[in-house]
Amino acid sequence: VQLQASGGGLVQAGGSLRLSCTASERIFSISGTGWYRQVPGKQRELVAGISSIGSTNYADSVKGRFTISRDGAKNVVYLQMNSLKPEDTAVYFCTSVIMSRQYWGQGTLVTVSS
Repeated sequence: VQLQASGGGLVQAGGSLRLSCTASERIFSISGTGWYRQVPGKQRELVAGISSIGSTNYADSVKGRFTISRDGAKNVVYLQMNSLKPEDTAVYFCTSVIMSRQYWGQGTLVTVSS
């Protein structure tokens, strides 16, 4: 399974971006998928997750601003990010766990300017 993350870029504070995580196979209905982010010198942290049955969870820092969703027909999981803040600047990674095996996509850089 390969995961491809895209959609990062430079945005001003208060703006929005939508990240996409595209899978090479139809996996999202049988896997838990999440978005993590990492800044230099810090551990990778979970931002949002969606389970195989569609339940979602979010880090406290992004609740009410970010929304994770998926399109099973397109094999894509999205992360809609609104009201972005400079502290959201990071490399964002998507990951899926299938049968206890974890897959990671490459990161996509999000930069929020003040």
